[in-house]
Amino acid sequence: MKIYDLIIVGAGPAGITASVYAARKKMDFLVITGDIGGQTAWSGDIENYTGYQFVTGPELVRKFEEHMRSYDTSVREGEGVIAVEKSGEFILVETNKGAQYQAKTAIIASGKRSRELGVPGEKEYKNKGISYCATCDGPLFNGKAVAIIGGGNSALDACLQLIRIAKYVYMVNNLPKLGGDSIMRQKVEEAKNVEILNNAKVAAILGDKMVNAIQVNHEGKERTLQVEGVFVEIGLIPNSDFVKDVEKNASGEIKINNHNETNIPGIFAAGDVTDVPEKQIIIAAGEGSKACLRAFRYLAQH
Repeated sequence: MKIYDLIIVGAGPAGITASVYAARKKMDFLVITGDIGGQTAWSGDIENYTGYQFVTGPELVRKFEEHMRSYDTSVREGEGVIAVEKSGEFILVETNKGAQYQAKTAIIASGKRSRELGVPGEKEYKNKGISYCATCDGPLFNGKAVAIIGGGNSALDACLQLIRIAKYVYMVNNLPKLGGDSIMRQKVEEAKNVEILNNAKVAAILGDKMVNAIQVNHEGKERTLQVEGVFVEIGLIPNSDFVKDVEKNASGEIKINNHNETNIPGIFAAGDVTDVPEKQIIIAAGEGSKACLRAFRYLAQH
């Protein structure tokens, strides 16, 4: 079995940036990922990525991928990693394709996935009116009434996309007021086709083959909202289950130090899968570069 210098798990901003640095350091490396872009591909308008006064998530991902592939990078796309563990001197990576790879170092940049509501009707109507990606599925609800569940940045981003598409948007937020970025929040609050329901929780999702309503408990009163789309934006869960013996916090995020080192020598982590407090595209990209530089130094020292 070939032994790589480095295997990068994930190709979001952290993984792609790590790959660019690895290519420039002439490392023999491999990128394994289920998709290209991660959560960034699901983002709408991005106005805080340095160098771009305005860019959409998909546009930024295209630039990321173009940069990565300009180095003839070896990428196993559509291949999910199911196990990463230290075995002797090397790191063993196993995928859902039945493949195994070995490397001297690894960077876990697998990001996060959407958290589910866990209410009646969610499983039944998933992809039948329920979505976890406004960028992907928003255009399907042109001229229709929709509900966004959540009150943070991801929910605000979804709302700003959907107010241009949907006839009417309900924002169902279980907290007393919206959170997130103040500029985004102001735009949502000023939109004429948005109704914000704070202190509200979804009790059930209703439908007949497709979603047609949701039941909401709003400030102690039951209310039924007639909607054809439900966008769930209540946070993310780190994709870290497959990493064995690596220390994680209570949320499942991989613990790292300021050198992106985990508790296992040779295994590094970067981006939203880690316990770095701020989850931003530009921070994930910077963390990816740090992780790769540290992996390169690790190889030089060992």
